[in-house]
Amino acid sequence: MADKVTFDADHFNTLYRQDIDPWHFRTSEYERRKYAETLAALPRDRYEHIIELGSSIGELSALLGARAERLTGVDTSDVAITAARKRCAGLPHVAFEQAQLPQGEWATQADADALVISEVLYYLSSEELAVMTQRMSRLATTADIVLVHWTGDTNYPMTGDDASEQFIRAFPQRRWLTTRRTGYRLDVTCPVAA
Repeated sequence: MADKVTFDADHFNTLYRQDIDPWHFRTSEYERRKYAETLAALPRDRYEHIIELGSSIGELSALLGARAERLTGVDTSDVAITAARKRCAGLPHVAFEQAQLPQGEWATQADADALVISEVLYYLSSEELAVMTQRMSRLATTADIVLVHWTGDTNYPMTGDDASEQFIRAFPQRRWLTTRRTGYRLDVTCPVAA
């Protein structure tokens, strides 16, 4: 668990200034497999608007953008967002917003029909995650949701399993499909038909 580390814009900006790809999103075979699995988990082939929380340097964003009329990536780090904008420069329907989750101004009220949250929930405390799910209550009733989180040890406020399970419990009306792979879990849900 984290020892008084604040996972805010300053923390991530420092990390990205030291290495613009600190988790090797661009070169890791593990990330390539996880991205392919994330794309395969999306229940529909095409979306009007995907919101990606934790867009980082835009590697997954570029892939998700191929499945959407519009994609909005959200990240706390303006350094990462600059890199993401450069990565997706040829995709005019892909945009990025800088916001600290869960409090910042981010696209929760947009008419999105998919929400992808990859490797971000465990940076939040349990209390922050509760705030985030409350803010997302309207969006979470209408959108497909895909969660992807590392399940190994972390020094973050929560584990990937704990964060994912808390998120899932916040939306008990939804049916979730959980798939475990080596090192990560994928959780997927669609809106419940009326």
